[in-house]
Amino acid sequence: MTKEVRVRFAPSPTGALHVGGVRTALYNYLFAKKNKGKFILRIEDTDQTRFVEGAEEYIFESLKWAGINPDEGPNAGGSYGPYRQSERKSIYKEYAQQLLDNGHAYYAFDTSEELDAMRERLKAAKVESLTYNSVTRMQMKNSLTLSEDEVKEKLSAGEPYVIRLKVPRKEEVRLNDMVRGWVMVHSSAIDDKVLMKSDGMPTYHLANVVDDHLMKISNVIRGEEWLPSAPLHVLLYKYLGWEDTMPEFAHLPLLLKPDGNGKLSKRDGDKLGFPVFPITGQFPDKDGKPEKYSGFREAGYLPDAFINFLAFLGWNPGTEQEIFSLSELVESFTIERIGKSGAKFDIEKAKWYNQQYLKAKPTNELVNYISEKVEPDHIQYSNSSLEKICNALKERVEFPQDLWNEAQIFFVKPESYDEKVISKKWNETVVEVLNEYKDKLVEKTDLDSESAKLLLNEVLERQGVKMGMVMQSLRVALTGQGSGPDLMQVIEILGAKESAERIATAINNIQIDV
Repeated sequence: MTKEVRVRFAPSPTGALHVGGVRTALYNYLFAKKNKGKFILRIEDTDQTRFVEGAEEYIFESLKWAGINPDEGPNAGGSYGPYRQSERKSIYKEYAQQLLDNGHAYYAFDTSEELDAMRERLKAAKVESLTYNSVTRMQMKNSLTLSEDEVKEKLSAGEPYVIRLKVPRKEEVRLNDMVRGWVMVHSSAIDDKVLMKSDGMPTYHLANVVDDHLMKISNVIRGEEWLPSAPLHVLLYKYLGWEDTMPEFAHLPLLLKPDGNGKLSKRDGDKLGFPVFPITGQFPDKDGKPEKYSGFREAGYLPDAFINFLAFLGWNPGTEQEIFSLSELVESFTIERIGKSGAKFDIEKAKWYNQQYLKAKPTNELVNYISEKVEPDHIQYSNSSLEKICNALKERVEFPQDLWNEAQIFFVKPESYDEKVISKKWNETVVEVLNEYKDKLVEKTDLDSESAKLLLNEVLERQGVKMGMVMQSLRVALTGQGSGPDLMQVIEILGAKESAERIATAINNIQIDV
């Protein structure tokens, strides 16, 4: 019988959710749906000292906006809850005790001062590893060096302690990673990690393994930064007797700075002017001061474009196709096509994706981006005119807000004119052509882009002037700008009367240097 595919995304509510985390959630979601499995959201909040108010809600909202909806989780429910680790505290004690009873873990009573002294001794001895491990633990205050009576006495007296994993001194730890192949680490390189803290809360390592087992997680798909912890987790599965049901691991490549040098950080986004978080949020910095985190949503990115962009940061379908709906990504996704090397974060590619999705939107949806601005300003315009404006502009814009910015030329008469065009192109011949064209426009009652062009050609032919001599000047007269959407479409949308009035105003206001 084939094991049901169950994967989880397990963020910590410590602040804003980085796009790297969203990509991890996305790959888990795609893998689950491709294999008719379940995608679980689990909140890993065992470290209460790092808990940030509002961060959990931020995670929920980010995933919802991106369309990555959990099958199980704190809000979705499910048969394997609770889905917050802080609500599972009593569960972990049982498994920590099991490790103690079987000799795979031990009590450590060392104070922070004693731990610092140990590191100083190792540093003075020029020992490369300054960790609590199979060698150093025998010089420390723990249940391996103390007598049974001494341990009982300390426990009875309520002396603070932690529970550490007893890592074997000479053992090869192996795992077959779905992305990286076989990974082998010698146990001498693994330190005796704390499993239960002095406050009775488990560390990430114990809680993660216990929860993945109890929630029947089949595949752990997570970031490369967790790869050094994987051998430790393999040992925990083995010592808890779960080696046969241990999930398969897949460690994803890092998201790199645009130049490829180092991991992408918030500072990179701030410095280079692009978001590195899904939605905007505000959380305290390390000094407790509120810090704003800029989001893709508020920058004007469409969720479908954002997801398509993220999917290609570390994965490719093996074809030339670049535009994928979420359902198409599900169909095409395989772990085997995830690369091992880091993926450069190319914000220009993100803009390109957004532009493609914006262009593909039905015109009536694009109209909403303009109409919501038009109405508050009490500008009267028919819906058909707004549709024409959107069709004229959609090849030129990358973000929804660009539509309104570009559309200003249709709602506001020019108050100034592009000086570069005026100085190079505006002359008496141009004025004569525009004057005649203006008069001919006034005579037209029904005008579209084709008839507007035919009319201009007739005037140019009559005056013996080439189109290239007047086009930029005509554009400046109508919009004030030296570039923009198709000029004949602009005239059709403005209408014959408005176009003629704008040309007349320009002729009156622009001085010709003789």
